[in-house]
Amino acid sequence: MPIQEYVKQIQHRLTFGVATEHSYRGDLQSLLSQLVEGIVITNEPKRQKCGAPDYIIHRKEVPLGYIEAKNIGIDLDKAEKSEQLKRYLRSLDNLILSDYLEFRFYRSGQKVKRIKLASLERGNLKVHSENFKNFETHIQSFCNFQGQTIDSAEKLAKMMAQKAKMMEEVLYNALKEEDPNNSLRDQFYAFRKILIHDLDEKTFSDIYAQTIAYGLFAARLNDGNGNDFSRLEARELISKSNPFLRNLFDYISGVQLDERVSWIVDDLADIFRATNLHSILSDFGKATAQNDPFLHFYETFLSAYDPKLRRSRGVYYTPEPVVNFIVRAVDEVLKDEFSLEKGLAENRKITIKYNSDEPDKRSKTGYKQIDKEVHQLQILDPATGTGTFLSETIKLIHKRFQGQEGAWSSYVEEDLIPRINGFEILMASYTMCHLKVERLLKETGYRPKDEKSQNRLKVYLTNTLEEAHPDTGTLFASWLSRESTEANYLKRDTPVMVVIGNPPYSVSSANKSKWIEGLLTDYKKDLNEKNINPLSDDYLKFIRFGQHFIDKNGEGILAYISNNSFIDGLIHRQARKNILESFNKIYILDLHGNSNRQEKTLKGDKDENVFDIKQGVSINIFIKKKRSERTKIYHYDCFGKRKDKYDFLRKNGLKSIGWKNINAKAPYFFFVPNETSHLTDYKGYFPLNRIFLTINSGIKTHRDHFIIDKSKKNLETRIRSFFEKMEHSKYPSEVLEDFKLVENVYFNHSKFKEDSFDSSLIKKITYRPFDDRYIYYSTKLIDRHRSDIMENMLEGDNFGLCLMRQYSYGCDYCYTLLSKNMIESRVFVSNKGMASFAPLYIREKGEVSLLDSKQSRRTHNLSSEFIRDVESEIKIPFRDTERNDKSFFSALDLLDYIYSILHSPSYRKKYIDLLKIDFPRIPLPKDTKSFWELVSIGSQLRKIHLFENSNPLITTFSVSGDNSVDLIEFKDGKVWINEFQYFDHVPESAWNFFIGGYQPAQKWLKDRKGETLNSEELFHYQNLIVCLKESDDWMQKVDEVLEMNSMII
Repeated sequence: MPIQEYVKQIQHRLTFGVATEHSYRGDLQSLLSQLVEGIVITNEPKRQKCGAPDYIIHRKEVPLGYIEAKNIGIDLDKAEKSEQLKRYLRSLDNLILSDYLEFRFYRSGQKVKRIKLASLERGNLKVHSENFKNFETHIQSFCNFQGQTIDSAEKLAKMMAQKAKMMEEVLYNALKEEDPNNSLRDQFYAFRKILIHDLDEKTFSDIYAQTIAYGLFAARLNDGNGNDFSRLEARELISKSNPFLRNLFDYISGVQLDERVSWIVDDLADIFRATNLHSILSDFGKATAQNDPFLHFYETFLSAYDPKLRRSRGVYYTPEPVVNFIVRAVDEVLKDEFSLEKGLAENRKITIKYNSDEPDKRSKTGYKQIDKEVHQLQILDPATGTGTFLSETIKLIHKRFQGQEGAWSSYVEEDLIPRINGFEILMASYTMCHLKVERLLKETGYRPKDEKSQNRLKVYLTNTLEEAHPDTGTLFASWLSRESTEANYLKRDTPVMVVIGNPPYSVSSANKSKWIEGLLTDYKKDLNEKNINPLSDDYLKFIRFGQHFIDKNGEGILAYISNNSFIDGLIHRQARKNILESFNKIYILDLHGNSNRQEKTLKGDKDENVFDIKQGVSINIFIKKKRSERTKIYHYDCFGKRKDKYDFLRKNGLKSIGWKNINAKAPYFFFVPNETSHLTDYKGYFPLNRIFLTINSGIKTHRDHFIIDKSKKNLETRIRSFFEKMEHSKYPSEVLEDFKLVENVYFNHSKFKEDSFDSSLIKKITYRPFDDRYIYYSTKLIDRHRSDIMENMLEGDNFGLCLMRQYSYGCDYCYTLLSKNMIESRVFVSNKGMASFAPLYIREKGEVSLLDSKQSRRTHNLSSEFIRDVESEIKIPFRDTERNDKSFFSALDLLDYIYSILHSPSYRKKYIDLLKIDFPRIPLPKDTKSFWELVSIGSQLRKIHLFENSNPLITTFSVSGDNSVDLIEFKDGKVWINEFQYFDHVPESAWNFFIGGYQPAQKWLKDRKGETLNSEELFHYQNLIVCLKESDDWMQKVDEVLEMNSMII
């Protein structure tokens, strides 16, 4: 009996000491071959290195099951819990785990049987012959496994995702292998060179696995009889309209495919063979009530494959009401503005000059130009994703053929495919786009005249923002290069009239080609800004890309949904100016939804985004006509819940919306309604960044949890422990991991490995309004330590003004606060940058070390121009010294004057729109009397905010308890912190008072939820309530002075 012989052979190897894990592999292969006829058992070490199980069992090249074998004596219970086996169980439906004596059978991730042929006892085998028959029966069943019945799209998507995830790991491991004939690595290098320059092996493995999965998916959809479907057959089933994917599957379906990868591709093909795709996709579309089951199937797949990836790429999948609105709007504009009666269905042609490949020195282009007849209306989606916009365009055009269905196929070949264009950089999305458009055309009744010479869809795998790469190098590179070259012909010669789509958003753009960066300089001219990085966001590059095409064509439409930052961002003013110079009409449908700004509807309800993102968005329709006209700008605010916005888009077109005319004036050229009637007066005031000579952002540690603490003692204990562990550890990376620290360019253990704890580096920091904490101020441990500013605040004998250059939060202006400490960059909350900080005094550099700064001389940080103008207005001299009388004014007096102006409610209200876009501007005092009155109020506000006034408490805390902050609730003048304890007599005005975008009376408690307040904190909170109440009172007094002296109001 084969099993008896197998056990004897293993006993023999054990007895004579020639047993290793590999020794038994041939024995098991021989046993299985004798027990089951017609199977092929593959045991390939190269595959195992890349993540394949030890044995793969096939019949007629169809994978049946997998065996993972461990050496005799290995604990299978532990092996069962390993990440390796968990990965196999997620991805492989039919699996055995064995130590050559015990066999554990798994079906669809669940253990179904455990059979022992023998047990190892003191070096000898105890044979369990009673299990032999049972083992043979289960091996037969194992090798006759037919796979799961796949009866739903969700189940298929999940199984596809599991296989693709394992494929990703296998591909990644294969890429890492040192092999001179590694064709996968050649493809990786080609992809990085031609498409995605910062691509790493992990990301390449991800997109490659998805592409294979969806390439097989596409092939299976085209397979009439799926009973014999395999990767070998897949190539012939890939549509001729997609030459790149056909070339790729030449490789995948052939003998060239890396043997380390082929097994998992075969396993995935096996899934599709057992699936009736047409049936389950049809049911899925009905069940989800979606017009685009392919797209939503892909989203379901991504959710199972990698939920984070689905969220990060969710912005690409534009909601149907948005797509439908934009496509209809373009159709409407083509008819009304360009007299193209058929709108998007227009098929008239024009003759253009076209560059041939023949050089011609006499030509301006360097090539001989020939006349070529092309369609006038060329449509391009430069970030086509899965083809949603192109598909919606086809649907709209097809509706025009009701009653003319007989002409549809001819129209598609002659007048539709030649003018529908798309660019996409991700292979999986590119594959989905081709698949979706092909299926859609079939569903509309399109049948190609000749299957063999079928037109390719003009959707190209290319980097939109780059020109083509001429060199090929490898076969894979030549396929990519061919796609890019054909796309380049389109970029160079095709008269694109409509650019449409949803470009990606990424501030940290990897698209840095000279070509697009050159175009983008138009958006960066004459800005004089420190940080222009937001202007390199991908969505702006795509706007500039589309603008370039429309400018080159001389007329056309740019229609995007995009990040809406550019319509009112200060940094975007030159971009707006440049757009104004290109286009005659601009429609901005602002869909808002910016959760970072905490946007609200007009009724005060929450405003929702049309995407699952925080950044607000707008639909932008830019129209350029050949005749010169003064640019008109139309704007509409669309607030509300997501469902309401979808309904609005479905029910409306450009003509039915109540647009508001916008007059975009220099220097900001805003595309939104903006109250600038007071701009002339305001521009005559002094901007704070000109009043203060030195100004910078607050500290950005990137590791607050480690280097900042409410408790000085806790901070000291933690930092001391850190340095001690670093000193004694052989593995600094483990210490960093213990403290949840990640190294970067600024923070590297090599910079501080010789350091030790220094108690003098523990300093106070204003972390949030009225929330001072402690920081270990070592410049080696902090990424953005701002020492040029913060070294002036180390001794607590200086004043610094916290302010914001821009803000767009859902509250009135409240971005000013004084501190005697360093400040953290987010001391104020805003999605328009970090808090700025201007010290009143600056210590002279070069005399002493940072920590001995108290001994150095200091001078005021105020511009002489501002001082002279104040002297001129109030007829009193300035002296840089403490003041005893009013015969002169000091730097502190000017700070108090500025502080009072910034706290004027009328000033904040009058200049509300202007305060959002740049540093506040300060009017000069009108006369001596008003100056000293405002200085006096500013001095009071300064002392109140620094808790230097010993004003009596106005609240009580009368109930004893554990002082824990378990809940935070304001009701009838009581602020409850737990079920039994509360602060009483808290004015509602103090509870709701805003400073820096926060409500300090609420924020301070929220930051201590789950903690217990000590007596110092209990009194600090009550002093905070006094501070907020008195701030409100003194702010009203500022307005009284301004009104009496006819200033600002």
